[in-house]
Amino acid sequence: MREKVGTKFRRDKLSSGSVNLNEIKNSFRTFVSTSKEFAMRDEKLEKVMKEFYIPDYIVVPEESNSSSGSGTSDDEDDAPSCPVIVFINSKSGGQLGSQLLITYRSLLNQNQVIDLGEKKPDKVLHQVYARLHKLKCNGDQFAAEIEKRLRIIVAGGDGTAGWLLGVVSDLKLPQPPPIATVPLGTGNNLPFAFGWGKKNPGTDRLSVEAFLEQVRTAKEVKIDSWHIIMRMRIPKEGSFDPIAPLELPHSLHAFHRVSHSDSLNKDGYHTFRGGFWNYFSMGMDAQISYAFHSERKLHPEKFKNQLANQRNYLKLGCTQGWFLASVFHPSSRNIAQLARVKIMKVGQSQWVNLDIPRSVRSIVCLNLPSFSGGLNPWGNPSHKKLLDRDLTPPYVDDGFFEVVGFRNAWHGLALLAPNGHGTRLAQAHRIRFEFCKGAADHTFMRIDGEPWKQPLPVDDDKVVVEISHRGQVTMLATPACRSRSVRDPYTCYQEEGSDSDEEDESSAEDWEERRKFGAAGTFKIPDGFDIAQLS
Repeated sequence: MREKVGTKFRRDKLSSGSVNLNEIKNSFRTFVSTSKEFAMRDEKLEKVMKEFYIPDYIVVPEESNSSSGSGTSDDEDDAPSCPVIVFINSKSGGQLGSQLLITYRSLLNQNQVIDLGEKKPDKVLHQVYARLHKLKCNGDQFAAEIEKRLRIIVAGGDGTAGWLLGVVSDLKLPQPPPIATVPLGTGNNLPFAFGWGKKNPGTDRLSVEAFLEQVRTAKEVKIDSWHIIMRMRIPKEGSFDPIAPLELPHSLHAFHRVSHSDSLNKDGYHTFRGGFWNYFSMGMDAQISYAFHSERKLHPEKFKNQLANQRNYLKLGCTQGWFLASVFHPSSRNIAQLARVKIMKVGQSQWVNLDIPRSVRSIVCLNLPSFSGGLNPWGNPSHKKLLDRDLTPPYVDDGFFEVVGFRNAWHGLALLAPNGHGTRLAQAHRIRFEFCKGAADHTFMRIDGEPWKQPLPVDDDKVVVEISHRGQVTMLATPACRSRSVRDPYTCYQEEGSDSDEEDESSAEDWEERRKFGAAGTFKIPDGFDIAQLS
C-alpha cells in the first residue's frame, strides 16, 4: 500500500509536466498518514500476539512434534501475559457470532478460537490440559506459565455460558481458568452481572481488541455453583422418558440420569441431576420463556437480532396473560397450590417449611443480581430490614441464594423503579420442592435462561426437585461488575463472621455424589443437537 501511494505521487508529478505544490503536499500527507496507520496497526497486532497468542504446539497436539522449533520452550519470559482460548457460538446473535469468529481468528491463532458448532468444549479443554500437563512434566516452563495464566472467553447467550461453566466444573482441573462472557444472547444475564454489558458487542477489529484488553485487566470473582436433583416416578404407560429427550433444552441435557449403581438411585423412579450458576425459576416467567424458545424453533427467521428477540419476548408476555394473571390463570397454577416448599440454611440439618403467599405465580432462586435482562429481583434491602428478617446482604459467593416471588408482570415491572424488588421470601443454602397431585398436570421451569415443560403427578405420587450448594467457579469481572463478593473489602455491607466458608453438613457419601454434576460427561451436548437453540 505504501509503495502504491509513493508510485502515484511520482506518476502524478511526471504526467503533469509541472510541479503543483498543493498536490505534492496532499500526496505526501496521504503517504505519511497511511504509513502511520500501518505502523500503528502492526504495533497493535504485535501487542495482541505478545499478550494473548497461544502457539500451535500447545493447542494442536497432533502438530506438537511435526515442525522444528515448535515442540517445547524453556523460556517462561516469552509466555503471553494473558493467553486465552475463545469459544464462540457462531449461531448466536444472528450473524454476529460468525462475524466475531472471523475477527478473533484474524487476530489470534485460529486454533485457539473455537467454533462451538464444530468442536465441543469438553474435548478441546481436555486435550489442551492433557498437553499442558505432559509438557510441564518434560520441564517446559512456557507451558507451565500458559496453564497458570490461561483465561477463557465464551461468546454466546446465557445457555452457552452455562455450558462452558459446566464443562470447566466437570473437568476438575487443578487450576481452573477464569471465564469472561461476551453477550450474544437475548437476556445476557451472566455477562451483565459481571460488567460485560447486556447489549450485543461490536464485531470489528477495534471492538475485539478493546474487549481483549478488558479481559487482560479483569479481576477474578468466585461465584457459588448449585447442584440440582430431580426425581419422578417412571410412567406405567407411554414413553419411558418422563420428558421427550429431543424436546429438552441444553440445561436438561446437562441432567445425567443416575445409574442403577448410584446411591441416589431409587427403584421405580427417574433421578436426574445438573447444575446452575445464576437462577432456577418456576411458574409464569418460565412459561413465557418456554413459549419464546418454542416460537424461535418454529420460526428462526423472526429472531435474527437482539432487538427483535426482546420485542417478541414482550409480545409473548402479553399473549400469555402475564399482565392479567388473575384473569387468565387459575389459582391452581399458583406456586402455593403446585408445591410444598422447604428450605435449609447453612449449619441446619432440618428442613423448614417456607410459606408462599397464595398470590405468587412465579418463584426464583437467585444467585446473581441479574434476571430477565439485567433486573435485580432481590433489590437492596436496608440494614434495618436485614436485621428484622434475619437476612444477610446478597453476595454471590456466600453459600446462599435468594428466594423471590412475583404475582404478575406488573409486579415484575416494579424492578424498573430505583428501589423496586419482588416479594423477598427467604435466603437458603438448600431448597426442596415437592409436587403432588393437583388441578394442574404440568408447570414450567427454567435454569439460566433455558426453559422446559415439567409434567406433574397424575396419581398419589410426587415429583421432587432439590437444590443444594455444590462448590464454586471463577468468573472474570470488569470494574462495572454488579455482583458483590464477601472476599472484596470494598463491597458494601461487608460484615465480619460470614458463613461463606461453612461446609455442608451432608454425609460423606452424599457429598461424594454432590461434588460433581453427574460425571465428566454431564455437560456434553448430544450429537446432532442444534446449538442455535441455546440462548
